[in-house]
Parts: sequence; C-alpha cells; structure tokens
Amino acid sequence: MTVFQPRCSIEQIEESQELAPKFDDQGLIAAITTDYASGEVLMLGYMNAEALRLTVASGEAHYYSRSRQCVWHKGASSGLIQHVEELRIDDDQDAIWLRVRVAGNGASCHVGYRSCFYRTIPIGNHPRAADLEFVEQKKVFDPKIVYGAAPNPTLL
Repeated sequence: MTVFQPRCSIEQIEESQELAPKFDDQGLIAAITTDYASGEVLMLGYMNAEALRLTVASGEAHYYSRSRQCVWHKGASSGLIQHVEELRIDDDQDAIWLRVRVAGNGASCHVGYRSCFYRTIPIGNHPRAADLEFVEQKKVFDPKIVYGAAPNPTLL
C-alpha cells in the first residue's frame, strides 16, 4: 500500500523523493489526464487519498467523483479503462498528471467524445465570442448505449 509522507519542509516537498501530496480542504487533488501516445488532454478529474492509492496500486486510473461523492474506477461501467503508463506529481505536490492508454475506442468523455475538451472558446474580437466551437465533430460512442439508465454525472 502506498504511504503518503507528512509534509514537513519545502525542501522535502520540492526536492526529495518522498510522496507527500497536498490535498485541498475537501481532501482532493487535481488530476489532469493525457493520452500517453499523442499527449492530447483527455480530462481533468480529482482524486482523494483513496483514489490516488488505488491508482498507484492497480496501474489503472481511479478518481473521486464530486457529483456522486465516491471513488470511481474510470471505465468500470464503460469498459474504457485508463491504463496508467506514467504518473507524475507537480513541484509542490498539489496536482497529479496521468499519462494513460485508454482501452477500447480510446475515448475518455462520458458525453461520447474522445476528450472531455471537445470545444474551444473563441478568443479576441471574434463576432461570436460567446459561442463554443466543436473541435471534435463526431462522438466516438453513444453514451445511451454504453451507460444505459445510469445517471449523468454532470451537475447544473
């Protein structure tokens, strides 16, 4: 089992080999996930201590769902499991970077797109600056088929 070290000094956090993650006041740490081969950003999630320990131990991504208030194994219901090839932590140990290979069709978004970042926001003096633009034109899978009657995790 992965044991996290107590945070004792700046030198320890920034320069040592000790894993001493800083979870926020809700017990979470941000986790950015990219495709191992292409570097494409697939999603931003959060982990609590349990999710991080499970990810390290299993080599498969686990996150903490803020909407469902529980740890979830990414791909457990869809089959789109994220196999972790590399797991990094930033300089002050308050953010995680997962580099993954995704099983199946390579998608990571519950909406059906490959990446959760499937739209852009126009910048500058754009006549339609408030309108999002789709950079992924086609869904990789149909969420109704994959998830069935499972509740949508998106909150209003």
